[in-house]
Amino acid sequence: MTTSGPDAGETSGTTETGRRAPARRAAGIYGLIVTASVLATGGPSLPVLPLAIAVFVTLLVYWLAEEYAELVEHTSAGHLPTWAHTTSLMRAKWPMVTASYIPLLIMVLARLLGSTTSTAALLALIGTVLLLMLSAWRAGRSAGLTGLAQGGMTVVAGALGIVMILLKIGLGHWH
Repeated sequence: MTTSGPDAGETSGTTETGRRAPARRAAGIYGLIVTASVLATGGPSLPVLPLAIAVFVTLLVYWLAEEYAELVEHTSAGHLPTWAHTTSLMRAKWPMVTASYIPLLIMVLARLLGSTTSTAALLALIGTVLLLMLSAWRAGRSAGLTGLAQGGMTVVAGALGIVMILLKIGLGHWH
């Protein structure tokens, strides 16, 4: 099964994949926030294709940097992790990159349908906020949260995205 998005590949239970689900979800949320920040800062000045490339490459660098930091952490214990362990960790954090797929698709489609680059980036940011809120809601539900706790988790995720939208709008006025 091949899926994308912040919760891609999650399963429940006690399998290795099931234990990696929280890491996958966290990586996806982190990827969405990085996606939003690049869209916000590059959206006012870059054309769509360079902006999409900037988002993707930035996420690849963050993903590789995080995996490298884990490798360094293991070496501080006096040994390298096995290749199987390393690739398992890398797969678990890959949603950091795949989380950008839907926002980037929104941006490209909006531009192809005639939106300005800035509007396309804004629409992608709005999509990112909705994905952040969905991811937080799913995380809260998975943790057994209900009511105010689950609502609060969802609202905080949305607020992070809204900060990015405000940043984009503010930067757009400086251009």
